[in-house]
Amino acid sequence: MSWPGCGHAGRNSDGRAELSARHFERRAELKRAIAAPATDPDARAEAVRRLAALPRDSSPSRRRSRDMVDGRPRGVLSRFGLSRVRFRQMVHEGELPGVRKASW
Repeated sequence: MSWPGCGHAGRNSDGRAELSARHFERRAELKRAIAAPATDPDARAEAVRRLAALPRDSSPSRRRSRDMVDGRPRGVLSRFGLSRVRFRQMVHEGELPGVRKASW
């Protein structure tokens, strides 16, 4: 997937989402074992080692939120899925129903 006009090939954004989904259950299971107070120290150390051995990009926090229209990676308003620039433009053009420019 390519983002128009930004030179980003989209390689990591799709790959990270797929990796994150593939390793979600295993990662959650290891985190539960690490966080459980009843886990013995050797088992906890083994769980930490196995969690560290998983692919780095399988962590959900490494996913990058992007503007749904043009793929801009920064300043994305998650509620709308748009960057601040695109959001402002669409509000001024009246393309977002129920959203008005504030004036006081």
